[in-house]
Amino acid sequence: MSSMRSLFAALAAVVVAAQPAAAAGVCFKGVNLSGAEYGDRHGVENLNFTYPSEKTVAYFAGKGMNIVRLPFSWERLQPTLNSPLSVVEVDRLKAAVQRLRDHGMTVLLDPHAFGYYDKARLGTPEAPGFAFADLWIRLAAEFANEPDVLFGLMNEPYDIPATEWLAIANGAIAGIRSVGARNLVLVPGTRWSGAHGWRAEYPGGSNADVMRGVKDPIDNYAYEFHQYMDPDSSGTKGGCAAADAATAALVDVTAWLRETGRKGFLGEFGGSQDDACIAGLKAMTAVLDDNADAWLGFSYWAAGEWWPETEINNVQPTAKGDRKQLSGLPLTSGKQPDAAACVTMPPA
Repeated sequence: MSSMRSLFAALAAVVVAAQPAAAAGVCFKGVNLSGAEYGDRHGVENLNFTYPSEKTVAYFAGKGMNIVRLPFSWERLQPTLNSPLSVVEVDRLKAAVQRLRDHGMTVLLDPHAFGYYDKARLGTPEAPGFAFADLWIRLAAEFANEPDVLFGLMNEPYDIPATEWLAIANGAIAGIRSVGARNLVLVPGTRWSGAHGWRAEYPGGSNADVMRGVKDPIDNYAYEFHQYMDPDSSGTKGGCAAADAATAALVDVTAWLRETGRKGFLGEFGGSQDDACIAGLKAMTAVLDDNADAWLGFSYWAAGEWWPETEINNVQPTAKGDRKQLSGLPLTSGKQPDAAACVTMPPA
């Protein structure tokens, strides 16, 4: 553990030294509001899946959050590949976006599919890359040029070689731009987009090397990373034994972002109510705030009305009040960061 702290200290010194001036903090501070990704394409709203309620949205806005990563089901939004989106589901999605917008929230749209459609992996004959581009052509047209709607390409593709994922991602970005949508696009890597494994070599190359090849005709994209503090970085285990390693991973990708001249967004991170996790949350978000020239912000995983109180990372309030993890996030209650300063829409 002491060697890990020494590594973190050394990396942090390099990152802070590279920063030209003290940062005021990241622009986006928020949460994932989970629920709309539940169920299958035939699910019934508020029985098999749910969108964030007015009460929940108001609660997190009141805590000073200004962005919500909004997971949803690809299969329910587009019941058949390469076919029109479900009118009913688009209306539900738009209603949720408006509910968030009414509270000053920016929305990060998140097809929460792990690089799959049904049981077919993207890049296979059953789910070819052009079908993913088709999804984004249709979805981007619905929210084109709304500066408070960001496009997160895909949640955690995990078993696609990086070279193959890069081609699929670039195809989706080209599709988005083909309909005139200039929204900011967040691009994950493969292997769950984990910060801790960003430089790791696998068949098809590392994210650090391969994902430098993102191509955007209007150059309006950033990278999305995920990082947890449990021993296997999955976010599913109790405790935060790897909190120091998680913080060091963020320091490392901060250096990579500066190498590439891009910005990052921490789309998922979280921990239990253990003291070690609270300390870890503070350390991780401090890396972002202290290096805001390289980071857009974060969205904590997660909250939602259907999450049980016993769920490890849950920050949905209970009858007892706030969950303890909120104390580990750099929030100013009732005062949201200026999100308008974060996103610039390139000219048409």
